[in-house]
Amino acid sequence: MAITKRYRRARIKMRIRKKISGSTAAPRLSVFRSNRDIYAQIINDETGKTLVQASSKEKSFSFQGTKTEKAAEVGKILAERAKAASIEQVVFDRNGYLYHGRVKSLADGAREGGLKF
Repeated sequence: MAITKRYRRARIKMRIRKKISGSTAAPRLSVFRSNRDIYAQIINDETGKTLVQASSKEKSFSFQGTKTEKAAEVGKILAERAKAASIEQVVFDRNGYLYHGRVKSLADGAREGGLKF
């Protein structure tokens, strides 16, 4: 059986999720990357609720630039919204993606915005 990209990512994702989960003290920052956009949300796994979310697809998002630059901007917006919701500390969930490119850029943007992880 040939291992597809999607199957490989699902296996990595399961391996990551075994180790990390979001709590009230440190919710999980989950990233989803599509071909065009990037989405991020902060989740409390104890209650199963999304606390804060941001994406490059929102109508209020008008930043123009490369996909990596957009990811950094989404990270800053997410950090700003998290601060408003009094969230300081998060656990980063790269969701099976390599910590490189847009995922790394989003994480750096969130750190610049003041989130700790």
